[in-house]
Amino acid sequence: MITQNPSQLQTIRDLFRFAVSQFNKAGIHFGHGSSNAYDEAAYLILKTLHLPLDQLEPFLDARVVKEEREQLLTIIERRVTERIPAAYLTHEAWLGDYSFYVDERVIVPRSFIAELLQTQLSPWITAPDNIASALDLCTGSGCLAILMAHSFENADIDAVDISNPALAVAHKNVQDYGLTDRIRLVESDLFSNLLGKQYDLIISNPPYVNAESMAQLPKEYCHEPQNALASGLDGLDATHQILQHAAQHLTYSGVLVVEIGHNRNVLEQVYPHLPFTWLETSAGDGFVFLLRRDQLLS
Repeated sequence: MITQNPSQLQTIRDLFRFAVSQFNKAGIHFGHGSSNAYDEAAYLILKTLHLPLDQLEPFLDARVVKEEREQLLTIIERRVTERIPAAYLTHEAWLGDYSFYVDERVIVPRSFIAELLQTQLSPWITAPDNIASALDLCTGSGCLAILMAHSFENADIDAVDISNPALAVAHKNVQDYGLTDRIRLVESDLFSNLLGKQYDLIISNPPYVNAESMAQLPKEYCHEPQNALASGLDGLDATHQILQHAAQHLTYSGVLVVEIGHNRNVLEQVYPHLPFTWLETSAGDGFVFLLRRDQLLS
C-alpha cells in the first residue's frame, strides 16, 4: 500500500489531498483526459464514489466508510504504481459532453476532430443535412463515428478498424447510444474491405506517432494498443495510405479530414503539391488537415 495508516484518511478532503500529493510525488504523466494532479484526483474520487463529476466542493468534508476508503486507495495506488491511465481505471472517457466506455483494447479517446464535429465542419461543409454517407477510419472505441452521427443526422456511417477487439468496444458504445441502425462496424485495414464504397465525408484519427517518439513515450501510453499509436519511422505510414486511396472512396464533392499529431512539417515536405487546409483547433492549426476530392485528384 502507498500509506501505512489508511485509517487516518477519513474524509474525501483527506483522500483528495493525499491523492494529489501522491500523484505529484510520483511524477505521473497526464495526457488522457486531465492535465494536472488536482483534476485527476478529483475525477477518480468522484467517479469511484458515484458522485457528480462537477461537484467536489459539497462533499469534501463527508466521511468515507471503510469499503469506500479501500476502493479509493486501490485506485490511487494503481494510478501511481502501475501508471494506468484514469480512463482505464474507471472504464470511462469523455469527448466534450459525450462519455464512452473504454478499456485497454482501444486507445483513450483524445481527438481534435471531436471539436470540429461540434460545428459540423463549418464552413467547409455548407449543407450538413446533405451528408448521406460518412466513414470513420481507425474508429477505435467508435467515439468519432458516434459524434459524427449526432452532427450529421442524415448520414449512414461506416466505422472501420483493423482490430476486432477494438470493434467489440465500439459495438458497446454504438449500442449504448442507440445508433446500431446508422453505424456499421467494419473490420478492415483502412480501405481494404471497402471496395466500391464512396462517402460524402471521411474522417480519420489514425496512428501517427513516429519511431523516435514511440521509444520515449511515458509509461501511461504503454497500456494502450501500440498498433493504434505507432505508424512507422516518420509517423505517417497510415496517412500515406489514406492519401493514396481516399479519392476513390469520396463522392464528387466529398471531403477528407485527417488528424496527424505533430507531423505537419514532414507531411508538407512529402506532399508539396497538395493544398492542405489546416483546421483551427484548441491547440492551434497544425494538427488536422482537410482536402476535397478534386484536390486529391489533382
